[in-house]
Amino acid sequence: MDTTLQDPLVGQVLDGRYRVDARIAVGGMATVYRAVDTRLDRVLALKVMHPTLAADGMFVERFIREAKSVARLDHPNVVGVYDQGTDGRYVYLAMEYVAGCTLRDVLRERGALQPRAALDILEPVLAALGAAHRAGFVHRDMKPENVLIGDDGRVKVADFGLVRSVDTVTSTTGAVLGTVSYLAPEQLEHGTADTRVDVYACGVVLYEMLTGTKPHAGDSPAQVLYQALHTDVPPPSAAVPGLAPGLDELVASATARDPGLRPHDAVELLARTRRARAGLSDEQLDAVPPRATSAEHDNAEDRTSVIPRALTVPRPGPADDGLHRTSLLETPPAASRRTGRAPRRGLLATVAAVLLVLGVGAGLWYINSGQFTKVPAVLDQPQADARERIEAAGLDVGVERAYSDTIDRGNVISTDPEPGERIRDNGTVTLTISRGPETVKVPGLEGVGLNEAKARLKKAGLEPGMVTRAFSEDVPKGSVIATKPDAGTERRSGSAIALTVSKGAPIEVPDVTDTSVEDATEQLEDAGLEVRIAEGRVHSEFDEGQVAAQSPGEGKELAEGDTVTLTVSKGPEMIEVPDVVGDSADEAKEKLQDAGFEVKEDRGLLGFFSDEVKSQSVDGGDTAPKGSTITIKIG
Repeated sequence: MDTTLQDPLVGQVLDGRYRVDARIAVGGMATVYRAVDTRLDRVLALKVMHPTLAADGMFVERFIREAKSVARLDHPNVVGVYDQGTDGRYVYLAMEYVAGCTLRDVLRERGALQPRAALDILEPVLAALGAAHRAGFVHRDMKPENVLIGDDGRVKVADFGLVRSVDTVTSTTGAVLGTVSYLAPEQLEHGTADTRVDVYACGVVLYEMLTGTKPHAGDSPAQVLYQALHTDVPPPSAAVPGLAPGLDELVASATARDPGLRPHDAVELLARTRRARAGLSDEQLDAVPPRATSAEHDNAEDRTSVIPRALTVPRPGPADDGLHRTSLLETPPAASRRTGRAPRRGLLATVAAVLLVLGVGAGLWYINSGQFTKVPAVLDQPQADARERIEAAGLDVGVERAYSDTIDRGNVISTDPEPGERIRDNGTVTLTISRGPETVKVPGLEGVGLNEAKARLKKAGLEPGMVTRAFSEDVPKGSVIATKPDAGTERRSGSAIALTVSKGAPIEVPDVTDTSVEDATEQLEDAGLEVRIAEGRVHSEFDEGQVAAQSPGEGKELAEGDTVTLTVSKGPEMIEVPDVVGDSADEAKEKLQDAGFEVKEDRGLLGFFSDEVKSQSVDGGDTAPKGSTITIKIG
């Protein structure tokens, strides 16, 4: 029957926000549910601590530490934590929900994976742990149960509940938190845990993916612990003959009993993993492991548990009964669990098993084949055609460029990955596009229109550079006079070529001031120039309606079609003339000049004996054009 119906939390709303819909998994410390955030209307996973542990401050602290730790990790391969809170006796974490299965589900069904699939899973796991290690954290509980494989093929690491800072390396409680089969020797013997314990666990997980079994086995957890302390992890090829030596070396380096011989952290192990993959042929990567009959698995050794450190040192043996009774990891014998099953229960179990096989089978197909496609053959095709074919295959496109003496400019020289190679769906294929030959000759462009000249340069593998304009009596306006460098010069493909373009024959601007606007416009247009009339009018010496000023002025050289701006006069400005009769000559000149007039002196014979102004050409109080000349008679 569906045990989720008996779970008191199913159907409840925690903290007035999270509606619990179904139970996903039960662990040694907590239960995970699928839930809905009613506030944001999104599906998430709700990890709820067992109520019996919620009263223990150490476990509550672990929950809070997990939320804070993962919140500092922004990585696509880490299951995100959205929220942490408490509702009565329930302490919970709200986490990202990953629809799919765990690596444990895959291994339980398949038994062993092809090396390519195993490395495809290991690399994102190491990327996630590498981010944690560089942020100063150690996971401490890496195992297949904590590797989630989404329906879309994404791999994510979950359950950072045992995470600790790198500098928190020693257990002082006399017990070790962890999962028996994946604990490093130094965790068992000394209670120390740095980044290398995660490296060790990943080595064990890789061994298990390649062989379908754990490296150490025993009738009790104590026997497994003893083997981990005193025997090396065997090479995977001992269990699966034919596996590449590079895989044996990778497992051996990650699981060395001496932590000093292991990669320092997941980042270094990821680099070694990629080097190992690069050294394997397609046949080695796609080697099909023998199909093993998987024994019934009760997950007892796969649960995170409290392991007394005293259990890590005794030697296994039939007389070690006291040890077995002390272990918190002991589980009932398989035979006692199987007795007394009703036929109906057996039928339901069979149906559940079939459904699991179908689900996990689909996941295996996706891991091994379904998430890959082949790179289309697009060599020597135009860039646009190649992009269309690759995008039609569901892949993204990146572009690089290189010179080629054999591939036409704009066509595909090569692809990365190469045509026919397998690549993940939605992966990126980088096209290398030809720039053409590395050196080309500058084409002759004299007399060619500017747009056509630019097109010819690009076709030759060059780029149009700076355009300057100059007058030319011989080359029509808008056509190329010369290039720099000159035609016939060899330049590297892609170089910029400067162009000098003709402005046509020069036109000397005539003087049109003191003429009517109509006459000035006709004269300028006849010369091939355009005319613009300035918005405002100005006072000038010229009559109202005449051209007071022009820009450019007389004698300047312009090109055909250039513009001359005309300013129209509104006549001279009339101002009042000061009365200077009776003033001295100097006083009179000063007054008139300050008023805006020019001054002319007229000295008669007596003017040399007297300095008094006798008369002025315009009487004081009358008006005269500003700037006009006033004559004063002295003597």
